[in-house]
Amino acid sequence: MDDSIYKGADEKEKPKTLSRKVILALSAVGPGLFLIGYNIGTGSITTMAMAGAQYSMTLLWALLLSGIFTYVLMVAYGHLALVTGNTALYNFKTQIPKVGKLIAFYCLLAMIFTELLALSSIMGIVSELLQEGARLTVAPESSEHVISTVWIISVLTLLIFSALWFGKYKIFERILTGFVLLLVFCFVVVFFMVSPSYSEIFTGMVPGIPDEPGAYRIVAAMAGTTCSAVVFLMRSIIVSEKGWDITHLKHEKRDALVSVSVMVFLSAVVMAVGAGTLHVMGLTMENTIEMIQLLEPIGGEVAAFILIIGVAGAGLSTMFPIALIAPWLIADYLGWERDLKSPLFRFCIVTGLLFAFGSVFLEQTPPVLMVVAMALMAFILPAVAFPIYYLLNKKELMREEKYMPSRLWNFGLISVIIFSLVTSYFAIRGFM
Repeated sequence: MDDSIYKGADEKEKPKTLSRKVILALSAVGPGLFLIGYNIGTGSITTMAMAGAQYSMTLLWALLLSGIFTYVLMVAYGHLALVTGNTALYNFKTQIPKVGKLIAFYCLLAMIFTELLALSSIMGIVSELLQEGARLTVAPESSEHVISTVWIISVLTLLIFSALWFGKYKIFERILTGFVLLLVFCFVVVFFMVSPSYSEIFTGMVPGIPDEPGAYRIVAAMAGTTCSAVVFLMRSIIVSEKGWDITHLKHEKRDALVSVSVMVFLSAVVMAVGAGTLHVMGLTMENTIEMIQLLEPIGGEVAAFILIIGVAGAGLSTMFPIALIAPWLIADYLGWERDLKSPLFRFCIVTGLLFAFGSVFLEQTPPVLMVVAMALMAFILPAVAFPIYYLLNKKELMREEKYMPSRLWNFGLISVIIFSLVTSYFAIRGFM
């Protein structure tokens, strides 16, 4: 979909030199870093690798379809924020009659609960990864760990707390940029180090859903990690934090396109690693640790260590946005100013980070907690798909007809609604 989807929404651009185009493209990417940093985390990596290991590339269509609908909703929520000047939950509450407050409150509670559960599982997985990395570095011949996960979680929590306590959004954005670059480097390097079977990858691209109950659960999880409801609500907040206004509509589309493309590319690389190695060898993968242990004999300890760094970076890049979600969504719902140094924000950040220790006390393993969180995401998606269609087609809210969606864009939004209902059904069927 091109930039003319919203009819006449932007001013004519002046001719640009190649260098100016490159600078503008790079400067446009900012709010989209939240999507990459949040979505490409340990849950996404585990899901994509598991899909590739168990079903080769037959579920690639689900990733591509999720990517398309993610782009549609990202642009839609960014467009709503730029035109109205208000964030998503506030628009839900004030612009949807009768049920608007209920929808906004449901989204607020459901997403905060889901993200706290995800934070606990992600920190558990990352601490186990770093624990394994320490063992490979210090005592590779020993099966005993050289450091406790409690100490690792304590150090990571303190670092995240310090960055969020004293930092501003621009600093937070730079941290995410570093993690995203690290992710791209690590996964591309591992992809070539393990030399996956390209013929297996291409022959496995025929779309379909294997006749197995677990396949439906994997499809729902892929949709939940890629087309995440949290990202769309946070989109309006991040666009506002960037300082964009109605004159940045084309920048907003460009940012969404670049970020979704990077996200789909990284996810496809992880899936291809699983399809070209583990699937060919007849091996399965149940969690991230097993993925590293299985890749070690294929690509050696170097590949395993690079993968540990990449997956740990993915987890950390996810934890930074998660720690900000609760205070930002609360401020969004109440219409308050977003100030990282305010008492409310600091209280929410401290409280949220305490859940990072959840995996230490819970009986369930971190991957199981992650699956539960992703399943909940699939159920939240319809609650953000229906409202955005209504709001963008509300003439008095959009102010001018040129800011309203075209027929093509409305078709995309209706398709997202159908997709959200189908993935919710897949989640129910998968777990049944």
